[in-house]
Amino acid sequence: MLFDGWQGLWRVLVIGVLAYAALVIVLRLSGKRTLTKLNAFDLVVTVALGSTLATILLSDDVPLAEGVLAMTVLVAMQFVITWTSVRWVGFREWVASEPTLLVHDGRLLRDAMRRERVGAAEVMQVLRNHGMEDAADVASVVLESDGSFSVIPRP
Repeated sequence: MLFDGWQGLWRVLVIGVLAYAALVIVLRLSGKRTLTKLNAFDLVVTVALGSTLATILLSDDVPLAEGVLAMTVLVAMQFVITWTSVRWVGFREWVASEPTLLVHDGRLLRDAMRRERVGAAEVMQVLRNHGMEDAADVASVVLESDGSFSVIPRP
């Protein structure tokens, strides 16, 4: 249970170094945009790359070449989606959500909050995390397309 032999440890060491190097190369070739978390698809690719790397490292059933190909396919698909969304507005609207204004001039926008399934208590938590005690202290709170909140204080 704690130690299954040296062969497994050597495999993890060798495959780990090679898989990590392959991931770095694939990410460098694909550009900075690949690992940004600007929308849900970006987050999914980041998590999937981590999961794929872990599978390559820990599963004897996945050869290094197949794992590297899987990582390359994920990055390539992310590249295709982002390339297409920059050039075709209709596609961008389909794959990426728009930011949603939840607070405007200190007033909670309840309809927008309901559509986004965000409660008043959660908005207040976001405000407290930004050092504000009351919605009246902010010009706006925006739920960004990546799921994060932007808080814009009153001038």
